[in-house]
Amino acid sequence: MNKNDIITLKIEDMGIDGEGIGKIDGMTFFVKDAVIGDEIEARITKLKKNYGYARVEQILKSSEFRTEPKCELHRRCGGCQIQGLSYEKQLLYKEEKVREDLKRLGGFTDPPVGPVLGMDEPYRYRNKAQFPFGKDKEGRIVTGFYAGRTHSIVPETDCALGIRENQTILKMILDFLNEHHIEPYDENTGKGLLRHVLIRKGFATGEIMVSLVINGRKFPQIEKLADRLFMIPGMTSLTLNVNQKNTNVILGDEIIPVRGQTYITDKIGDISYRISPLSFYQVNPVQTEKLYRTALEYAGLSGQETVWELYCGIGTISLFLAKAVPNGQVTGVEIVPEAIENAKKNAALNGISNTSFYCGAAEDVVTDMVAKRRTPSKEDQNGALADVVVVDPPRKGCDAKLLDTIVTMNPKKIVYVSCDPATLARDVKALGEKGYEVKKVRACDMFPQGGHIECVVALHRVDM
Repeated sequence: MNKNDIITLKIEDMGIDGEGIGKIDGMTFFVKDAVIGDEIEARITKLKKNYGYARVEQILKSSEFRTEPKCELHRRCGGCQIQGLSYEKQLLYKEEKVREDLKRLGGFTDPPVGPVLGMDEPYRYRNKAQFPFGKDKEGRIVTGFYAGRTHSIVPETDCALGIRENQTILKMILDFLNEHHIEPYDENTGKGLLRHVLIRKGFATGEIMVSLVINGRKFPQIEKLADRLFMIPGMTSLTLNVNQKNTNVILGDEIIPVRGQTYITDKIGDISYRISPLSFYQVNPVQTEKLYRTALEYAGLSGQETVWELYCGIGTISLFLAKAVPNGQVTGVEIVPEAIENAKKNAALNGISNTSFYCGAAEDVVTDMVAKRRTPSKEDQNGALADVVVVDPPRKGCDAKLLDTIVTMNPKKIVYVSCDPATLARDVKALGEKGYEVKKVRACDMFPQGGHIECVVALHRVDM
């Protein structure tokens, strides 16, 4: 076999990015936009020793699980890897992915994986989007989404996963750039002003935020643009975000207020959160409430426990926990200073006083606490620093040092919230070797039409 050869494949599985997987002559091929059950002709695009990549040339027989995508650009855009798969099958695929990772990487024979928490309406769920600006081959200013694994912009102002206001806002900004001859940023030259536009909406409040990411500190005629944007119902915050670095990182560190507040407010359940342009906040609020309530259920709180949340962000889960332990204490740890300040403000906003927040690497802060044997509340009879530890790490999972430190805290329960089943499996295996048993696992579909998977695991100390 050689590059550009046409091969026939039966798609029997799907990869971590939602690509179809088929085999021929002992070679495994990964094929974008192919779904389980498809029989296809595919053109080889890249060959390695034991595997390769291919693209769909023709669908010979459609899978029974294939469905018509709502977005015409789904094959070009890099955002919806599995939109061609029926939603019911998407949920089964994600459930099986969690189960297989726990078996293969975690060493579990029969992991206790429950059914995925899905959505009634798996579109229009994203409360946040970041749109790059640039020029097409004809020199026209465009915005949209990057094509998969590239920085080539696919022009589009209305993504089927995003809020409907995105289209109105983006068209206003495009018109304004053209009227006032304002150049978008060019990655190749480092010139031009507008790099990205960040749009956020509070689903519970209706408040909308727009932040212009610029290669400078001023935006021409910004007050005129503000006048137009604030005609949109719900517009609450317009800011400039300064990013003058030659980097692929979208947001800079400095926020310059233009009009309204520098934040919006949203609610998950009965808890309100202030969200700045730089705040981490889950993009799917409907599913976020399901995710957090599952974490709360797995914590099994009676009302007086000492609880720690590691990687707490702006305190979203911490405040849920704090409401459940009115006679207890919740301590959150996060490395981002702005997030810790937001967490403290969010606690005050909700009148929650039984929380403490510390800034630093989780493994360092907790290690220091353990070493000093100090805790915001009274130690229990077993000398534990925590009754329950909730950990919500980034995709890379937990540092080995942190896992060791969690064990020294001697919690009765650990609730692990994960955004990557592979690193989750690795970490719960390590915790199992240190005296904790996996009791429950449940995925929550935070990203319908995409391949990412979030899930919650309950671990109990084996001597309980």
